[in-house]
Amino acid sequence: MSQSRQGGTGERRPAPPPKEADDHQVTAVITVGWAIALAVLLAVRHSLPADARWWVWTCAFGLAMGLFGLWYVPFLKRHRARLAARRAQLDEASEPEGVSDPDGVSGPAADSGYVSRESGSNTVSSTETPGRSTKS
Repeated sequence: MSQSRQGGTGERRPAPPPKEADDHQVTAVITVGWAIALAVLLAVRHSLPADARWWVWTCAFGLAMGLFGLWYVPFLKRHRARLAARRAQLDEASEPEGVSDPDGVSGPAADSGYVSRESGSNTVSSTETPGRSTKS
C-alpha cells in the first residue's frame, strides 16, 4: 500500500532545502504582540488584582527587548555576512587552485572545522570485546 503512494519504485524524493525565516519580520510581529499586550494591560490596570500587576512590567520589558531585537538582528546578520565574506577571501587566498586539503576533507565538513578523530587503528574498545556479550 505504501509503495503505491510512492509510485511503486521504492525511491524517496530528496528532502527539500530548509526555508530561511525573515528574522526582521518575526521580531517585528513579536514586538507588536508585546505592544498590544502592554496597551491592553495599561487600559485595564486598575481592575487588575495587585498581585497580577507585574504583567505590565513583563509586557514593557518584552516590548523593550523586541525593539532591541529590531536593531540587533540586522546588525548581527550584517556582521555575520562580513565575517563569511572575509573567511571566503582568506580561503581563496590561502589555497591555490587545484590543491586540495591535506586531510582530504573538502566541502561543508572542511568549513565547519570538524576534525575526524579516526586514527586508522583497529583496536577494539572494551565494550566491543570479541567473544563477550554485554547483553543479558
